[in-house]
Parts: sequence; C-alpha cells; structure tokens
Amino acid sequence: MTATPAQPYSPSKPRARRARGRIPLRAARDVLTLTMLPLIAALALPATFAGGGTRRWFGGRAENQRAEAQAAKDAAAAAFYELDSAQRDLRISIETINAVDDSPAARRAIADFEALGRRIDEASHRYIGAVDAHDLDRDDLDASSASRARSELTAAKDELTRVKQELDRFARSLGPLLDKAETQLARLAPAVERARQALLAASTALDTARGGGLKADDLAARLAALSPELTKLNEGAGRHGVPQTLERAGRVTREAEAIRVEAERLPERAAEIDRRLVSLRTRAQALTTRSEQVEPILSELRRRFTVACWQDLQRVPEVAVDNVRQAEAKLAEAQAARNEQRWADATALLSTVRALLNTTDEAVSAAGERLNRLNAVQKDPEQEIERTRFALRDAQRLAMAGRNTPDPRHAGPLDAAVARLEQAIAGLEGRHPDYWRFLTETEAVRATAAEVVARIREERGAGAP
Repeated sequence: MTATPAQPYSPSKPRARRARGRIPLRAARDVLTLTMLPLIAALALPATFAGGGTRRWFGGRAENQRAEAQAAKDAAAAAFYELDSAQRDLRISIETINAVDDSPAARRAIADFEALGRRIDEASHRYIGAVDAHDLDRDDLDASSASRARSELTAAKDELTRVKQELDRFARSLGPLLDKAETQLARLAPAVERARQALLAASTALDTARGGGLKADDLAARLAALSPELTKLNEGAGRHGVPQTLERAGRVTREAEAIRVEAERLPERAAEIDRRLVSLRTRAQALTTRSEQVEPILSELRRRFTVACWQDLQRVPEVAVDNVRQAEAKLAEAQAARNEQRWADATALLSTVRALLNTTDEAVSAAGERLNRLNAVQKDPEQEIERTRFALRDAQRLAMAGRNTPDPRHAGPLDAAVARLEQAIAGLEGRHPDYWRFLTETEAVRATAAEVVARIREERGAGAP
C-alpha cells in the first residue's frame, strides 16, 4: 500500500492595494496625500504584525516537518509493500511444503510461519494506525503534529523492517524442505503418466494373449482391480495429496508392469507346461521300469551281506510303485488344469510330481549304489581305510602348523576320530563283517576331520591364536 504524496503547502501572500486614478491638480494631490497618510499608516501597521512576515516564518518550519513526515510515510509504505510481497511469496512456498510433506519438520515450519503471520499482522496494524492517525495534507498542520507523525511513521517502518528480516531468515531456513517438496512435485506428473502408460501396456498385452486363444482370467481380474486406483490418479493430487498420489502411482505402475510381463509370457508359459508334462510323464514311465529292477538287487544283498546292510532298503520297491502311481495321478490333474488354463494350479501340480519322482529316483538308485559300494569294500577295504586315514592326517598336520602342541579343541575330536576308525577296522574281522556299518563309520570319521579343518581355517582367518 503506497501513500499518495502530500501536495506542497503554499500559504497565500496578502498584497497591498494601491489606488489608481488621475489627479489633475497638484494641490489636490498634496491635500489628498496629507489627508490619507494617517489612514494608510493605521491600516499598514496591523498588517505588518499579522500578515506575510509571521506566516512565512511559521510556514517554513511546518513545511520542513511536513516534508520529513511525508518522507517517513513513503518509507513506511515501501517497507509495508516489501513485507507484504515477501509474505505472499513465502506463503506459496509454505503451501507447497504443506501439500507434499507431513514430516515433523514440515509441521514445525508451518506453525512457525503462522506465528510470523501474527507478528506481521501486528506490525501492519501499527503502520496502518499511524497512517490513519495523521493527515499530512491538511492546511493547518503545525510543526509539532508533523514531527509526531514523522516519529510514529518511522517507528512503524522500523518495525516492518525488523519483521521483514525475520521473514527472510525464516525463508532461508526453509531451503531443504522446499527443495524436497519441489522435487516431489516435479516427480508427480511423470509418475502419474508412467502409471497410465503401464496400465495401457498391460491392457494391450492382455488383449494380445486373448487373441492367441489364452483366457488369462486371473490377469484380467487383477487389471480390473486397478481401475479404482486409476480413477484416484485422474482426480489428482489436490484431492488425495502429493505423497499419497506418488505412492499410488508407483504401486499401480509396478502391478501393471507385472500383469504385462505375465501376459506376454503366457504363450511361453503354456508351451513350458506342455514340455514339462511330456518330460515328467516319460520320467514316470522310466522309473516304473527301474523300480522293477530293485527286487533282484535286494535278493543279491540278502544273499551276500548281513541284514544290517540291506534292511533299510526293504520297502523301496513298494514305495517306488506307490510314488509313481501318485505322480501319474497328479500328472492327470496337471493336464486338466492346463487344458482349463489354470496356469498356477498346473505349475503347482507339476512341482508335486517332480518331487515324487525325485524321491523315487533316489530310493531306486540307493539300492544299486548300496550293492556297488558293498562289493567294492568287500573286495578291497584298504582303499576306504587309506582314504579315511589320509583325511585324518591332513587335519592333524593343519592342527600342528605353527604350534608345538595342538589346541585341545582340535586335538580332542581328531583323537576320537582316530579311535573310531580303528574300531571300524576291527569290525571287519570275523566270518560275517558288517560292511555297511564300516562304510558309515568311515564317512563319519572323514566328516569329523573336515569339520576340524574348517574350524581351524575360520579361527585363523579371524586372527584367533
């Protein structure tokens, strides 16, 4: 608000009037002069005291005070305008932060701005009151009134300037919050557009898959569930908030992208399920043939080795037949799910079939491997013994490396492993040795040696003594 400059004060100056006219006779002029002289003197005397001389002296002082008051008024008006402009600019920044940021720092900044607003209102009211209290344009403004006006207007201007400085400091402190808010606002439009484009791409991919004879009902349902989210995005951040809109746009983009990828993979997924159906069906048939060979292997194990060497394999033929039967039933269910395009169900069923066949394969293979290992150790147990002793010696050398005596934490398990190996070797003596127990014992001894070696290396790698 800018005050209108006062018009310069120009006091009127009385003028003496002179009578005009012709005097034809000199005598008459002299008589007239003598007659009018006392009257002129009488009229001129009071004019000297009450006229132009006194008015001009007082008017000069008042004019100076009036000019100074007017200058103070103009300066206060300029300060008021600068503060008002700064407040309006800062309000835009505060509204930007408020729309985007709900952090404690942002809430504190908003509260501080409201407090500053009250300070600005107080300073503004003081300025407006000072302006309204003094009419600098009136003719009878005296020097004391002008001086008082100048003093009050100067004080109002100083107060406005102080508040403006506080406002400037506050504005500078908002830098990080404002940068963060503006960054989020800059992300808003691109994020919403990405969400829209992702939805469009997902819809296009779904239409393409359907055109190829694939139903994709589950993907269509997931895409339809995003429709309310798109509506909220279209309603804008002004209604739902900038952070919420950014989060919603990101979520819609991710889900739409996932739908698009799955829709584009549907033909490949269908072909992959078809391949797995064929492969697992062939494997089940092969396991049926292999499981029939388990019984002859068990017969040989029973004939040549003790009960402990084959007792745990007794149910392998029965389990193999049962597992293959279950696998074939699950394969039929998977084929039906594939025909109905229930892709998730088909995939889960095929995983179950694979697990059943893996278990059967391991059981069937275990019988043949058992016979091979028992044949090998029966023929030459020294090979297994030497292999185990080598593992123990390697662990003992590592335990003694850089030491005069081994660490009891390492020596104890290794000594026990040595004793265990000797007992296993002693068990081979006799008419019917338990070769399977011998093999399991040597495996356990080698496992102990490997654990000690791993522990030593870990401790030395960590800097332990």
